Amino acid sequence: MPKLHSPISQRIDSILDFDKRVFFLILVILFLITRIIINDIILQSIPGYEKLESEGSLSYFHIFNTLNYIWTPFSLLWKFTLTAFVIWTGSFTFGFKVSFKKIWVIVMVGEIIFLIPELIKILMFMNPPTNVNYLEVQNFYPLSLFQIIDPAEIDPKFYYPLKAINIFELIYIVFLVLGFHTVSFRSVKESTIVIIFSYVLFFVLWLVFYILVYKG
Repeated sequence: MPKLHSPISQRIDSILDFDKRVFFLILVILFLITRIIINDIILQSIPGYEKLESEGSLSYFHIFNTLNYIWTPFSLLWKFTLTAFVIWTGSFTFGFKVSFKKIWVIVMVGEIIFLIPELIKILMFMNPPTNVNYLEVQNFYPLSLFQIIDPAEIDPKFYYPLKAINIFELIYIVFLVLGFHTVSFRSVKESTIVIIFSYVLFFVLWLVFYILVYKG
C-alpha cells in the first residue's frame, strides 16, 4: 500500500520539527506553574486558611504538594511512555509498523491540550467569590460531564471518571488520530480504528477499573 502524504500530515510533520528535550522541559515547567497556582488557590479557599497556616495544621498538605511537584516530570514521562506503548502495540495488532519514538513524540505534544483546562480553572478562581469552598475548586474540571451533575447525588467513585470524560479528552483523541496518520502514513480512517482500539479502549477500561477498585 503506498504511503499517504496528506496536507494535514505534512503540516503536523513540519510542526514536530523541534528540539523534543526542550519542549519536554517547557511542558514540565508549565505544568508545575499551573499546579502551584491552583494549589495556592485551593489553599486560600479553605475556611480559616490563615489560622490553620499559622498553627501549622497544613504542613502535610504542603509536604504532599511538594512531593507532587517533584514527581511531575516522572509522572509525565510515565504517562507518555505508557500511552505510546498502548498505541504502538495497537498498531502492530493491525499489522502497521510504526516507530515507537515517533508515537511518543505525538503523545508528548498532545499533552499540551490538557494545559487548557488548568488555565481555565486558574482564570475561574483567581478572584473567587467569598462563598466558594476548596472542594468546589478541587473538583472543578471545565467542559466535563462532572460539571453538569450535582456531586451530592452521585457516589464519589464516579467523580474522577466524570471529570476524565471531557471535551479536551475528545480533542486529544482527535489529535492522536491525526498524529498517528502522520507518523504511520496510514489513512485517517485506519488511524482512527487504531486509536479507538488502543488508546480509547485502554482509557475506558482504566475508568471502569477505577470505579471497581475505588475505596471511599
